[in-house]
Amino acid sequence: MITQEKYGAVVDKAVRMLAEAGLKITPAERKRFEVADFGLGELEKTGLEIVTYVNTDRVCAKEIVMFPRQTCPEHWHPTIGNVPGKEETFRCRWGIVYLYVPGTAAAKPVCSPPVGSEPYYTVWHEVVLKPGDQYTLDPDTPHWFQAGLEGAIVSEFSTRSTDDADLFRDPRIRRAPEIEKN
Repeated sequence: MITQEKYGAVVDKAVRMLAEAGLKITPAERKRFEVADFGLGELEKTGLEIVTYVNTDRVCAKEIVMFPRQTCPEHWHPTIGNVPGKEETFRCRWGIVYLYVPGTAAAKPVCSPPVGSEPYYTVWHEVVLKPGDQYTLDPDTPHWFQAGLEGAIVSEFSTRSTDDADLFRDPRIRRAPEIEKN
């Protein structure tokens, strides 16, 4: 669980990073920031800061702010019944992000999973995204990603986001953030 104080400090830092990258958000968007620690209580190692601009039945757009070496754990967006899982395109806006997907494993991957979580990372084909680079993931594709040494900002464009349906390799993960109530 994240305290209100920690939530506020993390959102402040994420908003500063966006501003330094030349990306402006509105006061209403700032209030909607999601700080996801995935229930592991190690936000600096495993977590994301997300502002969602739009999420309709057909399309979703988000900014994902990642602090230095912060990791989004391995997961995939499953097909449910006749509804395909989320298709998403990541476009790096600032910093460097290392995306890992199925394929030929990198001989010497730049990133390592957070200590203690190594068994839950199984895909090792490394895709390096620098500002302006983008990569599209098909539904049902296992993936994880980690920011470089300075952090990263990634725009996500996708079909409808149904984060509560995401499947994570690590059974300890809780996708919905828990923020302490005052």
